[in-house]
Amino acid sequence: MSNLTKALILVLVVVGIGAGLVLWKNKVALKAGGDFSGISQEEINVLIADVAKQNPIALKRLGEDEKARKEQLENLKQLLAFASQAQQEGIALKQPYRQELVNIRQEVTATTYDKELNADKGPMPPFGFIQEDQVKAFWSGDDQSDRGFFDRVKDTIGLGKRDNELAFQRFLDTKVTLLKEANPAMKDREISEEEMEQAKDFFARMSIYDQEYNDKLGRGEISDDLRNRVNLQVKLQQAQFLARIYSENVAEKVKVTDEDIDKYIAENPEYDVTEKRNKAEEILARAKGGEDFASLANEFSDDPGNDMGEEGKKRGGLYEKVRVGQMVKPFEEASLALEPGQVSPNLVESDFGFHIIKLEKKEETEGEDGEKQQTYDVRHVLISTGVKDDSNPFGREVPIRNFVRQKLEEERRDKLINDIVARHNIQIPEDFQVPEITEEQIQESLKNRQQPGIPLPDGHSIDDGHGH
Repeated sequence: MSNLTKALILVLVVVGIGAGLVLWKNKVALKAGGDFSGISQEEINVLIADVAKQNPIALKRLGEDEKARKEQLENLKQLLAFASQAQQEGIALKQPYRQELVNIRQEVTATTYDKELNADKGPMPPFGFIQEDQVKAFWSGDDQSDRGFFDRVKDTIGLGKRDNELAFQRFLDTKVTLLKEANPAMKDREISEEEMEQAKDFFARMSIYDQEYNDKLGRGEISDDLRNRVNLQVKLQQAQFLARIYSENVAEKVKVTDEDIDKYIAENPEYDVTEKRNKAEEILARAKGGEDFASLANEFSDDPGNDMGEEGKKRGGLYEKVRVGQMVKPFEEASLALEPGQVSPNLVESDFGFHIIKLEKKEETEGEDGEKQQTYDVRHVLISTGVKDDSNPFGREVPIRNFVRQKLEEERRDKLINDIVARHNIQIPEDFQVPEITEEQIQESLKNRQQPGIPLPDGHSIDDGHGH
């Protein structure tokens, strides 16, 4: 076998192994943060240590409130259960979600490593200590320092730079797709040249620190403490992302229809409005019989707006210069169907209750933009069918259908959450200990918050619902 043949075989083996390593790395990146079966006591301790540095005041309060600690643990259990369900249903393997899980691992790894590496160097934006020549070398493929054998061989045969460009394009396409998916108003939004350059710079800097961390990890140069913090943050960030995606995908499962509301009201007599309808019919008959409408409104109307007249006087049910589109549709349609001075012949029902309506006048007025618009003056008596939520003693009455809809949706949502949590048997400690927080820790935290020029990294706090 000639030397040339041997060399070609070596190149093919290297290329094959290199491609395999890239594929393996992507699978591991997805799998390594994909064990959402629980949080150990050791991981809770890692989490507590991080919070002690970032927000010792909040942690001190948490240590004094057992109920709050239980709620935090329950929230973690639900988060991991939803992430596990998303995995079970294959959401984690679909694009763009699969690629975003890779992105999250790289972003969290690089950000956490950055904080550790440069903790004592003073304020600087994320990845601010990476030099411009390092970024240029990343894109040119000239950076040979601190890189593995296969990476250097791939660069030599011309695969390095192309890998970086392709990786960036995957990263950017995923971010843009998710942005448009979350906000339909961005559907036709195009990325500007300036935004593209900012994204490339961020990606390069993130990738440099992600690679540096993994190279050191492979050589055993990363402390157990840092490795554990990175792994835990990756797990939580990936779990938040998957849980959010799953929650959006199952929104239809907790949606309540008008038929569901009608059925529930029919089965629960306490929500029956027959008596209120009869009362409204009696008032309507008196209004149609010629009784003073304003007096009827002041005596019977449940509308809180009727008590907001000048000098504390009631308004006689009057609303003046009402713009078209300002009132709920059934009220507005009934009002505009009348002639001035006429009382609506029938009760008008809306989510707020039963309305008895009298139109006073219609006119055109000039709006703030100088355009003419139709307005009308109208009086009404409202017999409310609202319900007061006993769980909110300071809340006002809400329309009965809104109340029932919210009640049914909460019941379905709670059942869904409980079923998913039970299905996955997430393992969480029953409680945790909070170390004593010193005054020195609190003052140091306050000082760091006041330092200028330290932007918060996007999407890397535990309690933000994942900002990617």
